[in-house]
Amino acid sequence: MERDKGAVLATERYGSSESWKYVLKDGMMERRRGGGDGHPVGNSVVGVFKSVFLPQGYPESVSGDYLQYQFWDTLQAFSSSLSGTLATQASLRGVGVGNQEATVAAATVTWLLKDGTGMLGRILFAWQKGTKLDSEAKKWRLFADILNDIAMFMEILAPYFPAFFTLIVCTAGIFKSIVGVAGGATRAALTVHQARRDNMADISAKDGSQETLVNLAGLLVSLILIPLVTDNPVLTLCLFFLFTVLHLFANYKAVRSVVMETFNEARLSIVLQQYLKDKRILSPPEANQKEPVLFGTSFGQTVPIKLGVRLQGGYNLHFLYLGILLIKYIFNPAVFVAGCVCVCLGPEVSVSDEIRAMCQAVLLSNMLNSSNSKEAASAAPKQQSESLSPSMFKNRV
Repeated sequence: MERDKGAVLATERYGSSESWKYVLKDGMMERRRGGGDGHPVGNSVVGVFKSVFLPQGYPESVSGDYLQYQFWDTLQAFSSSLSGTLATQASLRGVGVGNQEATVAAATVTWLLKDGTGMLGRILFAWQKGTKLDSEAKKWRLFADILNDIAMFMEILAPYFPAFFTLIVCTAGIFKSIVGVAGGATRAALTVHQARRDNMADISAKDGSQETLVNLAGLLVSLILIPLVTDNPVLTLCLFFLFTVLHLFANYKAVRSVVMETFNEARLSIVLQQYLKDKRILSPPEANQKEPVLFGTSFGQTVPIKLGVRLQGGYNLHFLYLGILLIKYIFNPAVFVAGCVCVCLGPEVSVSDEIRAMCQAVLLSNMLNSSNSKEAASAAPKQQSESLSPSMFKNRV
């Protein structure tokens, strides 16, 4: 109790996790922790863990969804590490490790072909899909992990098809190269979202530390698994499917926990459609929960919307001429219908123009959806009356 006596001269605080008091006692100034125990935060186990694996200033320096995302991301990294161990063991056995008849030259050629095709796949994928990775970070993040599981499954099966081993591992190498590009790019986009104090480098470095710790734990568990799965393909496949299910579940929960606070095409369409439906503006968590995270899924939009289409994009001359007229003389950007709601952007278009055009496109899409549903509803009674026409009964008689 005597330590609590004294005049507090100043309180020093960094975020909500660290604070110290400077107390004047008996003519001497003492530095005490905010709780009054006199020990700096670095001396506690929790404090050391936070300083090593969490960004400085946590939780104020990161987004609100940081901890939940990192938890699921850590779980998926652990399961992926174990699956990778099984795939690596199968690949080494396939190239001839443990086989006296295998040659070093053949194994080297196979490995070089695998790496070479992977490099080509990395370049081609970045060329084709690089511009989509920022706005669709959730979808591509989940896609990358699904593709990674497919690649590892192919590597596990490759030794059982020796005639096609090189082809299988090269295909798996291409898939893994795509995973590397998509995973790295989307991770950078998520880091931008998580950084709240221009601390992207710190968040990225601490994420690397977390991943290293998880991989180390996976390595220790792998040392126990390897003797069990050696020459036991049934157990290998069972464990792989178990780890894969855990990996995919954790990945889905991870991308679902991310609450992006900026618009992409899907989130903007969701917010606008909800507003047109009941005049209610969705909050960022609500819009993110409705956003699809799998390719091939939609958010209730029957007539698709294409933002920033080319004029010469497979449309007939009528729509090409219409688009040119709209951009040059009437609107910039221009919205027209050619099998889908198309938005053409002129050279002087601004961000507000893009949002305005997207609002018009969503409104037009909803109008087309309602008209299509009305036509379908009106066509149903006609078909029913035709199916119950007197001629049908005459034919039966």
